[in-house]
Amino acid sequence: MNTPDLQTIKSRQKATWEAGDFGQVAKHIESAAEEFMGRIPLRPGLRVLDAACGTGNLAVHAARAGCQTSGLDLASNLIAQARARAEREGLSIDYTEGDAEDLPYADASFDVVVSMYGVMFTPRPDVVAAELLRVTRPGGVVALANWTPEGFIGKMFDIFKRHLPPPPAGIPSTMLWGHEPTVRERLNGFAEVQCTRRIARMAYPFPPDETVEFFRQYYGPTQKAFAALDEPRQQALRTDLVTLQADHNTAEHPNHTEALAEYMEVVATSGH
Repeated sequence: MNTPDLQTIKSRQKATWEAGDFGQVAKHIESAAEEFMGRIPLRPGLRVLDAACGTGNLAVHAARAGCQTSGLDLASNLIAQARARAEREGLSIDYTEGDAEDLPYADASFDVVVSMYGVMFTPRPDVVAAELLRVTRPGGVVALANWTPEGFIGKMFDIFKRHLPPPPAGIPSTMLWGHEPTVRERLNGFAEVQCTRRIARMAYPFPPDETVEFFRQYYGPTQKAFAALDEPRQQALRTDLVTLQADHNTAEHPNHTEALAEYMEVVATSGH
């Protein structure tokens, strides 16, 4: 695939994820991270990498289980938050600022590699898939959580697509990481791939309109989307996002918002 102006794309991605404060958003998916990691057989001494780790939602669970844990992310501010979080909990986690498409680890460095709503945002799926395979030992496991196109987050990104200019040519949709046939094709270097649809409960202690403002303030992609539009288009985008939150709100409390967001859990076993 011809990927145009890759350095510019990566610089923009870094700026996007460093915008706002994803750490605030990550707090609302900690329960999903706990459930996800609870299905991975962790034990003391295992070497675990949290790729595109954000503030370390997955890494902390591995470290608590006694694993030799590393984390990597493109965003320097999120790595800083992850380090501070580990220090507060007295956990030993080796965090590195870096690119999931160019992992700074030797071949077969890890028993388990995990990523939750992380590596799915890299621009070159074939490259990141090869890197995940490379750093995983033979018989090791790569476990990914990827938003599905049909789920709540897929619908949110569909709204962005309706309001924003198209992405650079040659960059595949992020949501294809939640499309099982595509995932199996991308991970064809692994001996076995299992795909299971799961639900992440995303709950916020404020109504739908304030939930949109929360994302606008703290979630980099939302913040950048609004910044790219003039005032009338911002209002149109906001209206569509509030409608989405309201239509999918399952919260019983009148001033809360809760969405059930589907993701694809991918568990791939290395055979190389």
